[in-house]
Amino acid sequence: MAATAPPEVNREIPVLRAHMQELDSVRGVAILMVLFYHGFHWGIDFSRFPPIEKIFSQAAWAGRLGVNLFFVLSGFLITGLLLKAKETGKYYRKFYIRRGLRILPAYAVTLLVLAVTGTPMKFIGLSLVYLSNFTLLFGVASAYPVLWSLAVEEHFYLLWPIVVRRLTGRSLLAVCVGIVLLSPLMRWITFEIAARQGWVSYQIFNYSWNSADGLACGGLLAVWLREFAPSRRTFSKVLLGVVAGGMALLPFSLFSKHGAVGAAMQVVPWNLVFAGMTGAALLAGSRWGDRVRQRWLEFFGEISYGLYLYHLLVFQGFEQLVNKGIIPRLHIDPFLGLSIRFVICGGVATGIAYLSRRYLEEPFLRLKTRLAP
Repeated sequence: MAATAPPEVNREIPVLRAHMQELDSVRGVAILMVLFYHGFHWGIDFSRFPPIEKIFSQAAWAGRLGVNLFFVLSGFLITGLLLKAKETGKYYRKFYIRRGLRILPAYAVTLLVLAVTGTPMKFIGLSLVYLSNFTLLFGVASAYPVLWSLAVEEHFYLLWPIVVRRLTGRSLLAVCVGIVLLSPLMRWITFEIAARQGWVSYQIFNYSWNSADGLACGGLLAVWLREFAPSRRTFSKVLLGVVAGGMALLPFSLFSKHGAVGAAMQVVPWNLVFAGMTGAALLAGSRWGDRVRQRWLEFFGEISYGLYLYHLLVFQGFEQLVNKGIIPRLHIDPFLGLSIRFVICGGVATGIAYLSRRYLEEPFLRLKTRLAP
């Protein structure tokens, strides 16, 4: 009688792993949201569009929330790295060398291109020291808008390691909850101060203290998973509760930032939904592995940093070429023209970001193991 094979042991893959590839897919969703926002909404005159096309382009506004998804992901990943680094030596040195190798090369190239193409040096100078989200305070125009979120993240990198290093897991959890609760209040106060001066610029919401709750939502998720190790069932239930809470608050996202309530609450529902989305991706990736991988989204996730930095340069360059007559202006349906522009600029930006990742960023990334093992 032939021997029967032993039953396969059902080994549950942990939610937290060294490589969580599903988060590259989430990052890919975030960068595509931003691309659609700048491609179909930002700076677009909707008055020439038929009703259906106008609705689509106006709905593309939601793509700007891709930045909030980036914040949640960054809060989760960076907090996790820092919690793990607490167990090893060279905590600060290792973190800052690795972060510098990751963000500085492509950022320096972006600033160089901006300088060569005539961007005011006051803005370049502020961006060089990661103050591009505070240009309003210095009376300087925001000449390249995407850099504001890089400044927020850099301030997070400067302060959060100190907080994580000094606090226990429970204390860190309390800090994250406090930031999530206080950030809407900070936006409300900032709005009221600006309103009393007679004019409210949307740039006040780019201040780091007004953008901290997305990062804190991600940090909260990281601390909870690592310090308290909930079961899958508990994790799933909490995620459902978080998403349900975000959906319940969704009406607040419809309020304009030109009012105090909208200013305070507009992004709150989405931060909760994105935290739930990140957690759901972790559950799916750890349970089904390669079966749920989306390689095309992972591709965009892998090049997302460079694509975020460069894509608006491509859109702006295209518009300048059209205005100078180098690229002929086609007398076609406006939305069709917008779609053609999106395909061309999105394709060129994706190609540049891929080359940047392979030939600029990765050589520096490979230095991580040598300079900060």
